[in-house]
Amino acid sequence: MTETATPSTTAPVTPAGGVAAAPLVAGSALALSGTVAVVVARGGQVPPGGAEAAAEAGGRVLVVGSGAAEAAEALHQVAGGPASEVWWADTGPGLRAGALAASLTPPLAGADLVVLPASADGRDLAPRLAARLDVPLLAGAVAVGLTEDGQARAELSRVDGRLLVTAMCAAPAVATLLPGARSVHDAAAPAAAPPAEVAVGGAVQPTRTPDVGEPAATPGPVAVTLPDAPVGVVDVEVVEVLEPDPATMDLGEAPRVLGGGAGLVARAGGLGGVPPEAAFELLAGVAAALGASAGATRVVTDAGWMGYDRQIGTTGIALDPELYIAFGVSGASQHTGGLGAPRHLVSVNTDPSCPMTAMADLGLVTDAGALLVELARRLGVPVPAGAAGAVAVPEPRGESADG
Repeated sequence: MTETATPSTTAPVTPAGGVAAAPLVAGSALALSGTVAVVVARGGQVPPGGAEAAAEAGGRVLVVGSGAAEAAEALHQVAGGPASEVWWADTGPGLRAGALAASLTPPLAGADLVVLPASADGRDLAPRLAARLDVPLLAGAVAVGLTEDGQARAELSRVDGRLLVTAMCAAPAVATLLPGARSVHDAAAPAAAPPAEVAVGGAVQPTRTPDVGEPAATPGPVAVTLPDAPVGVVDVEVVEVLEPDPATMDLGEAPRVLGGGAGLVARAGGLGGVPPEAAFELLAGVAAALGASAGATRVVTDAGWMGYDRQIGTTGIALDPELYIAFGVSGASQHTGGLGAPRHLVSVNTDPSCPMTAMADLGLVTDAGALLVELARRLGVPVPAGAAGAVAVPEPRGESADG
C-alpha cells in the first residue's frame, strides 16, 4: 500500500470510536510549559515508546502526524494512563522533520523539557527540534526528568545497553526515551517539575492539582493548529509512503516477530548439523515468507549469529507485537523484559517448564530446529544442507461427508 503525500491543511478529524475533539478558539495559540511529550503518529498508530514518552512527561502529550486524532484518542484511553492532557494536530502523511520542527518551535518555546519516543520518527525529529529551540539533546534515555534546581537529568543508555551514563544540563532540553524503558501506567509528573501551564490566546492557565480524594479531570484530546513553517526551510520532499519490508524494518515496529534462541541450534536438534549463521538465516527466510520480522536473544547476537539490531530484550530492542513466536528461547528475564505484551505468544521448546513456554498462549513441546525446517519446506524456503529430518506434523483434517 502506498499513499501520495501532498502538503495540505487538515481539518479536525473525529477520532475513531470517540467524540470530536473541541478545537481551540479561532486565532488562539498553543503555548506549552513544564514537561511535555511530542509523539509522531503514522496512519493513526502510536509509535513504539509513544505511550511511555507520554507517561514520562506526566501524561501531557502533543500528538502530530497522520491520523493524529485517532492516535491521541488511543493514548488518552489507555487504562491507568499514560495521557491525561492531550493535544493533537494532523500534519498529513509522511514526515517532513525540518518543517515540523519549525512548526513545533513556537508552541514548545516555553517548555522546560520535551520528551520524544526514540522511535524512527522520534529520532529523526528530536535533533532538528533541539536545534530549532537551541537547547541540548539528551538522546537514548531510559529515564528523564527535572531536578529541584531546574536542571534536566537523564540516564542515557550506551554501548548496546551495557552502560548507563547520567547526564545533566540546564533546562530547557529535548530528550528521546527508549521504548521499553518504563511502565506506561501510574504516570505522574516529575516530582520537582514546576506546575504545568498552558497558554491559549495569551492567557496563562496553570493546571490545577485535584484535592485529595477528588477524581482528576481528564478531558478528551483537543485539536490545535500549528503555525506554518517559515519559508525556506530545507527539508525532504515526500513523494509517497511505502509499507516497510518486514525483513529490514525497525524491529521495534514489527507487528509479527519470529525470535530465535540458542535452543534453535542445539546439537541434537534438527539444525544441529548446520552452521549457526545458516540456521538463523533460515529463521529470517521463514519469517519473511510469513510476512514477519526475525529477532534473536542476546546469546545469539553476542555469538555473532545475528546482528545487534535484531537483539530483543531490555538491552536490545523492546517489542510490543501482535504475534511473537519463540524458537528455542528459554525465556531469560532480560529477553522477556523487552517483549512488552504480545497479543499472541507461541513458544517452541523441548522444555515444557521453561519460562517462555510457561508464559505463552500456546506451547509446542518439540525441537525448535526440526519444526523450523518443516515450516521452511512447506513454505518453499530453501533448507541448508545438513538439516535433519523434520518433526511429524499432522495434516489438516477436512469435514466429513455427513458434516
